[in-house]
Amino acid sequence: MTDSLTLRRPDDWHLHLRDGAQLAAVAAHSAAQFARAIVMPNLRPPVTTTAQALAYKARILAALPQGLKFEPLMTLYLTDALPVQEIARARAAGILACKLYPAGATTNSDAGVSDIRRIEPVLEAMQKAGMLLLVHGEVTDPEIDIFDREAVFIERQLIPLRQRFPELKIVFEHITTREAAQYVAQAGPHTAATITAHHLLYNRNALFTGGIRPHYYCLPVLKREQHRQALVQAATGASAKFFLGTDSAPHPARLKEHASGCAGCYTAHAAIELYAEAFDRAGALQRFEGFASLHGPAFYGLPANEERITLRRERWSVPERYPFGEGELKPLAAGESLNWRLEPGAAPA
Repeated sequence: MTDSLTLRRPDDWHLHLRDGAQLAAVAAHSAAQFARAIVMPNLRPPVTTTAQALAYKARILAALPQGLKFEPLMTLYLTDALPVQEIARARAAGILACKLYPAGATTNSDAGVSDIRRIEPVLEAMQKAGMLLLVHGEVTDPEIDIFDREAVFIERQLIPLRQRFPELKIVFEHITTREAAQYVAQAGPHTAATITAHHLLYNRNALFTGGIRPHYYCLPVLKREQHRQALVQAATGASAKFFLGTDSAPHPARLKEHASGCAGCYTAHAAIELYAEAFDRAGALQRFEGFASLHGPAFYGLPANEERITLRRERWSVPERYPFGEGELKPLAAGESLNWRLEPGAAPA
């Protein structure tokens, strides 16, 4: 039995950090584990310009505790009205990607894209500039069952989009279904996907075990066991098209534990440990470094990190809550035990 695991310092290719006092409360959790993170732009108001993205990056860096090295990789929020000229400005400023939220699909997505055809000039500019498109892949048609919205998105939106923009790099974010895993595996080299730790560890039963459990509610929602198994197979397989993206999404506990609770699971407190748990259960720790540390940088065209981190097999209990601005948040697996723990500090190469 392996009792320790050393790997290149990983990156988080899908992270929500919020802003203000909430940002200050959670940024250190991610920076303690990851060297870089793709930061989601769904603030209120959303980050739709290069100037806003750079200002947000400065606030993130200012919120980090002294001594923690962490690079926020910024993104723009696509809207129906985003000017084509903004893509050139963003690319020149080092912004790597734009995020496509179908309007109304998830938290703070009301300003998102109502019809992909409306942003085709922007997508064409992104393809020419080499910017990545990050996709929340769900349809918002209320007649489509919530558990089917990802699979329907592939057929209705993603396949036609891929055909119209064959050279555009697309990351199908936080995939949750067997259909998504199969689509990405069979797609060309310009399509990849992120997978969260919670979609590797839990199926939809987790939402209802012992009662309604709002802290396991996210979008896309947890699916059937057959889909979880397909995600584990994709993440632990040999394909470099799948890589780590936590989709860690902090919310005040009072808004999660609400009559109309918001979507999002907070995993940044123990992200790498949760992923290690999933790979250990699958008997695939030998593939963990590729998924966590190598596949993502390769797809984004960035070098892998030289620093190393070490995880040790050590049973520990996840705290019940963390401070979060003026309130508190409840992390995923609060009060439960995990079997892997990150050693403090990153080691040089």
